[in-house]
Amino acid sequence: MTTAASPSGAPRARPDDTDRDLLNELQAGIAFERRPYAEVGARLSMDEDEVLRRLTRLKQGGVVRQLSAIFDTRALGYESSLVAARYPEDRLSDAADIVGGHPGVSHNYRRSHAFNLWYTVAVERGSRLGLEDTVERLREATAAESMRMLPTLKLYKINVQLDMTGKQAADEKDEAPRPAPRRGDGAPPTEADRQAVRILQRDLPLVPGPFDAWAEEAGVDVDDLLGWAQTFVDRSYMRRFAAVLNHRRAGFGANGMAVWQVPEERLEELGVRMAAFRAVSHCYRRPTYPDWPYNLFTMVHSRSMEGCEETIAAIAEETGLTARDDRAVLYSTYEYKKVRLVYFTPEYREWEDLALAGEALPRWKGA
Repeated sequence: MTTAASPSGAPRARPDDTDRDLLNELQAGIAFERRPYAEVGARLSMDEDEVLRRLTRLKQGGVVRQLSAIFDTRALGYESSLVAARYPEDRLSDAADIVGGHPGVSHNYRRSHAFNLWYTVAVERGSRLGLEDTVERLREATAAESMRMLPTLKLYKINVQLDMTGKQAADEKDEAPRPAPRRGDGAPPTEADRQAVRILQRDLPLVPGPFDAWAEEAGVDVDDLLGWAQTFVDRSYMRRFAAVLNHRRAGFGANGMAVWQVPEERLEELGVRMAAFRAVSHCYRRPTYPDWPYNLFTMVHSRSMEGCEETIAAIAEETGLTARDDRAVLYSTYEYKKVRLVYFTPEYREWEDLALAGEALPRWKGA
């Protein structure tokens, strides 16, 4: 691995081939074992110390954001939505700061479209405002010209795993259709579940026995903690426990949201076919509006805009949606906020206290 200086002078990791193989394994998932880094290393004929050394440098260089549980927000009882908003350019940054101040906003981007601010927001079960009123409060506080809720109507795929090796072709597809992701088992989490989530949602320490460290800190048995984690996967509360990468630091400089106008009768067929493309990390059906006609969304990550366009062109050819009006591609041009949601914390209620009192809403101050 080589390093280069970032603008701030801090070292920035440049992954080598071994790092890339390691990152692919860490994105696929970390085992619920007492020595998870040793288990990952065994897959790559690498010892535990080397895994920890490499991972430490990749985190210091900003390539790896964190290693943590990837929970399904809705399965944990939260209500969520993607939201598109439109602002004059001179008010966009200020609006983004206010939007990002909500604790349930995990992603907040400027995109290349008249709808230039895109964010995801979640509210907890029992929210006094609820999702729609929360979004309305944000619209009022930011004086948005338009703000459209775009909740998931059908989830065809969610699987963010960047191919660090560069071996995956832009038009590569799964051989067989993936089953639609399962979103929980219908049972709300108990207080014991919530306590386990509070432990498992944190960034995993880079020590040989990280789950032991968490269990000791929480005063629980480590085998019980690991059992909870596996149960969460079995119940589809958790998709996996894995590394979350900083896309740009990992070399994926282009983030294209391709949105499609699909006839109602073809939505199910084309949702499955688009989800089969391996470069597509997310595929959803969402509602339309008079000023937003697109009902099928696909997220494509690539090392370049040209790579994104190549995948999107392959999708268009595969589905027959080749007319100019069939699609639009919105590229992320600035990341205002990107974090993992933190569940079962008092910040949600504190934000609502301010909103209900008519006080100024908090602003995002960065990680």
